[in-house]
Amino acid sequence: MILLCLGTFSLAACSGKHEGAARYRTNCGICHHNGEGMKGEIPPLIGRIDLIASSAEGRHYLADVLLNGLNGPLDIRGVHYNFSMPSFRTRLSDHEIASILTYLAARGDSPTPPVFTADEIAAVRAHPLPTSAVAEERRRLDQIHRLP
Repeated sequence: MILLCLGTFSLAACSGKHEGAARYRTNCGICHHNGEGMKGEIPPLIGRIDLIASSAEGRHYLADVLLNGLNGPLDIRGVHYNFSMPSFRTRLSDHEIASILTYLAARGDSPTPPVFTADEIAAVRAHPLPTSAVAEERRRLDQIHRLP
């Protein structure tokens, strides 16, 4: 019985990881490539999402980015980007967004990467923002602690 439970847990964890990877490839990979981005054009994601998600405010910001989009200049790792990302609010469910963010966080260097939940994304979804407000949210967070 214990082996059956462990097997079921492992299968669920693998399928969740697989789903996040598949959702990422389908919805984000075309621009962000393998998460490495394109220097000066598309920001990298790998090694950043887990760090940003280390605070409650960072987790909220990441959900806002996927739900509402983001426009404007960004400085990341010494590289300037004038970036525009579309909203996925009407294209992806809370579960799908959570799986993408969890997948990306797991690709960072954190020993215990954060896991996002559909409930967490739903709470952020309840308060739509214009992309300019998401950019302002990023600037405020960056002043509190420098975002990667």
